[in-house]
Amino acid sequence: MHPLRKRRLLLILGLVVGIGAATTLALFALQENVNHFYSPSEVLAGSAPEGRSFRLGGVVLEGSSRRDGDTLKAHFVITDRFRELPVEYEGILPDLFKEGQSVIASGTLKGGVFVASEVLAKHDENYMPREVAEAIAKGKAQKAADGAAPTQEPRP
Repeated sequence: MHPLRKRRLLLILGLVVGIGAATTLALFALQENVNHFYSPSEVLAGSAPEGRSFRLGGVVLEGSSRRDGDTLKAHFVITDRFRELPVEYEGILPDLFKEGQSVIASGTLKGGVFVASEVLAKHDENYMPREVAEAIAKGKAQKAADGAAPTQEPRP
């Protein structure tokens, strides 16, 4: 092989290996910062990562919100209308936060309680992502199928 071609081939191979290594490192770094979204049903089913931060979304259960009198600590329950998960948050809650309103909380799961570091309140209940609507419809159909046991009429 001609020395000039050999040098070009080594240069191209070096560039390909370098770009591949840089891409791999970038993907690993970005993967650590991905913050996945889970519903209470998914968290209680064990889908959420243990000890890692993730986002929890749902509706604040009516009658579940309370605050400690002398601190900024708030306790409430987030539900997806099928399962419920208690949440603790220390800080100022958003103005739109109220019971029956959708929220997204970022934090970690500790001992069956979601400890939130940030709480965001959604402002419009009219919009619902397709995936959420499908999950609710699927859950309602499953609940109806489980609850509607076939009945037999008494024989004369």
